[in-house]
Amino acid sequence: MSPRLSTVILPVHRWHEGGRDRWQHAEELGFHTAYTYDHLSWRTFRDGPWFGALPTLTAAATATERMRLGTLVTSPNFRHPVTLAKELISLDDISGGRITLGIGAGGNGFDATALGQEAWTPRERADRFAEFVPLLDRLLTEDAVTEHGTHYTAEEARNIPGCVQRPRLPFAVAATGPRGLKLAARHGQAWVTTGDPKLYENGTPEESRAALRAQNEKLTAACAEIGRDAAALDRILLTGFTPDRNGPLQSVEAFVDFAGRHAELGFTEIVLHSPIPDSVFDVDPKVFERIVTEAPAQLA
Repeated sequence: MSPRLSTVILPVHRWHEGGRDRWQHAEELGFHTAYTYDHLSWRTFRDGPWFGALPTLTAAATATERMRLGTLVTSPNFRHPVTLAKELISLDDISGGRITLGIGAGGNGFDATALGQEAWTPRERADRFAEFVPLLDRLLTEDAVTEHGTHYTAEEARNIPGCVQRPRLPFAVAATGPRGLKLAARHGQAWVTTGDPKLYENGTPEESRAALRAQNEKLTAACAEIGRDAAALDRILLTGFTPDRNGPLQSVEAFVDFAGRHAELGFTEIVLHSPIPDSVFDVDPKVFERIVTEAPAQLA
């Protein structure tokens, strides 16, 4: 089966100055899902325009009709499960049940300290994530939830009528470590990876694919531990962070080769960043559109 193609549209454009057009054009191109980053700001874009993910997705939901929408990814860095759940059921309702929640443990970037806290250690992030995901799962599937955890508390939190999608909107869990992969196996409808970050600077595409294969095998093992069919989880590759970088987006042929090799590893969805001039995602828009419209037939 050929992988679905999806895109990330970074929230860097005012809605009435090109923002809406980008989401509508993504639907016209036939993308399966259009995601956006759920950050307060991000890396080289920190000193420029950057809008909120959930309001942007709400606007996108009213400007599109068929394409799925989602975050890639939301994290506990500045989110709380109780308030996030309320916003998600509202967004799922407005979109008519087209929302996927990409969710991860977060990192040590700008989000990690923007609220005035010290950046959490990797262990602290994993601890919070392990509590955040199950609580959010309950909040999105139960009418009323009370829970007192180490990091998060819910006191008779109401979420009526719940999600349009039943039993809740799907989770796409970003993970590479053992604890995160167990969360993906138990709570995810999909798993997300960007590859092995240690290979980005000096690794090779072959080493990257080997690392992705190993991650995939660990996910399969995590599913087996709880008796879940690993084939029931979609596998999503967010591109741009492997040693290939933007190479696959230089031509239709290069992308077909890249996508085919990763489909062989079991990936069911490949996500491309929508072009942004003068950034790390600066690729030829015409080539990008040719890839989106021509590559699927060649991958079938």
